[in-house]
Amino acid sequence: MESKAEISRGKVKLSIADQAIAITSALSFVIVLLALGVMPFSNKIYGAKDFVVYWATGQQLIHHGNPYDKDAMLLIERSAGLRSDTAVSFMRNPPWALPMALPLGLVNSRIGGLLWAFTLLGSLLLSIWLLRKLHGRPENYRHWFGAAFAPAFICLLIGQSSLFALLGYVLFLYLHRSRPFLAGMSLWLCALKPHLFLVVGAVMLAWVLVNKSYKILAGAGVALAISLLATWVIDPAAWTQYAAMMAGTGIENEPIPSIGVMLRQHLSPQSTWLQYVPAALGCGWGLIYFWRRRQSWDWLRDGGLPMLISILVAPYSWIVDQVLAIPALLYGAYRTRSQLLLILLVAATVLLEAELLSGVKLTSLLFLWSAPAWLVWYLAATWRRPGISESAHQE
Repeated sequence: MESKAEISRGKVKLSIADQAIAITSALSFVIVLLALGVMPFSNKIYGAKDFVVYWATGQQLIHHGNPYDKDAMLLIERSAGLRSDTAVSFMRNPPWALPMALPLGLVNSRIGGLLWAFTLLGSLLLSIWLLRKLHGRPENYRHWFGAAFAPAFICLLIGQSSLFALLGYVLFLYLHRSRPFLAGMSLWLCALKPHLFLVVGAVMLAWVLVNKSYKILAGAGVALAISLLATWVIDPAAWTQYAAMMAGTGIENEPIPSIGVMLRQHLSPQSTWLQYVPAALGCGWGLIYFWRRRQSWDWLRDGGLPMLISILVAPYSWIVDQVLAIPALLYGAYRTRSQLLLILLVAATVLLEAELLSGVKLTSLLFLWSAPAWLVWYLAATWRRPGISESAHQE
């Protein structure tokens, strides 16, 4: 642990693990900033990014078109540089997310891509800053692991909206005591990807009922109602169009590296309900886990494990969705005294980045190991030997 004298002189002594985190985050930022720097001068880059789907959706909405029209979306996405060997894509977020894409219809793909990328980057940095505040601003660089975390790195490179869901969850953690109504409203960002929050959602609902925190429900209800109204104004037929798209999108045949999908494909490929079995079991576990801790529940301390389980058992998820593990992993990083565990965490995220940069597709089963790895690491980092207090276990 650093002494106060060292801190006051600005000479904080960093451990090897802290140095590894700092170096990895710096390298990740350099790669991301280089990618952002070439955006205004390249058209092809947009075709390789998930951003192009959001931008094409915004273009359709601005021109009062169907954002789930395959032919129209294909033409727009091709114009933004989508490769000819890439199938047309759609926003699979629920229709209440359409207002998020609408402003992108006002700008061209280059400007929109730059604005979108910096908005995602801002969401990540704000999430990290808030988490550091929640932990009492520790005098080390471990919070920067959030910037080096491979799923966040991938989100920034391809323009994935999972970072908005992360921000919504972190805002809830930060506001649920002092501003419960705003905390509830922040959950709208989590609702952009509701399938990732099934276990956490079940625990949260039980927590709200036990603690009578109805302002959180009110805030979430108001935010959702506003977005539904905005969606209806933008596209009154959005839900019908969305249902038709989901019925014919063929997502059930896509190679998605998640436990639920693997279970269905190996047992009964036509039985979609099998994908939801792990999530159902996870929700049951989550309610039991919460009930045993209901009297002393603390979201920062106790919410990490349900979040990691929620990611693991989601009906479908990609590597980018694992940015939601950042709050739990930072909690473990701040709490553990093991330098080896911290180095292993950095090594795992470097391995994922190496897989991506070497050309491994995001649908590859080579990414299947990561969600279980974060869970195992968290359990190891937060394990406390009998007789060791919470404060003694922290640096």
